[in-house]
Amino acid sequence: MPRRKSTYRVFLEQFWQRYHTTGAVLPSGRRLSKGLCRYVAESNGRPRRILEVGPGTGPATAELVRLLGENDHLRIVELNDAFVNFLRHRFEHEPDFQRVSDRCEIVHDRLENLPQDTQYDLIISGLPLNNFPVELVESLLSCFERLLKPGGVVSFFEYIAIRRAKAAVSGRHDRSRLQAIAQLIDRFLAGREIRREAILLNVPPAWVHHVRKEN
Repeated sequence: MPRRKSTYRVFLEQFWQRYHTTGAVLPSGRRLSKGLCRYVAESNGRPRRILEVGPGTGPATAELVRLLGENDHLRIVELNDAFVNFLRHRFEHEPDFQRVSDRCEIVHDRLENLPQDTQYDLIISGLPLNNFPVELVESLLSCFERLLKPGGVVSFFEYIAIRRAKAAVSGRHDRSRLQAIAQLIDRFLAGREIRREAILLNVPPAWVHHVRKEN
């Protein structure tokens, strides 16, 4: 296998260069990745379209490729050039990724630019929503709504108490931004969150939200 940078090295490089879109000091841990993929694991054998958004170096992707059924299709959307190249290398050289490469597609673009005529049974998001402008969070949540099939599930995470911690050290403008994001996420969850998991053995600890779209 050609030598490549480690997952942690690539992630840390991007963290220092692009903190606002990377959003964490370390890649998601195995428990968080398993939590995000919980409903992917509950396959009924029927073909599924699965969308992963903001995979980074691919900790949740590694879980997804292990769970992918023979008739499933995985589309991965990532904007960061370095992460896209890293993921492509994984699909070329790592056995679990190679095994399903014919059923997986990496899209180097923004989520908002995906075609509107395709919907997904499951959406897995690693996007750091609390780092983004309010308008972008609103747009991303609207994309989840538009791209998810009726009855489908979107799974995403937030670090536990992250808004409270950020607000404590932020100025008035950022506190207002975080409050507005909290309201958007609460509205998105309201009456539709089917499960919430606390992943305490992650750095930092995280909540995983699972939301089902109405039929």
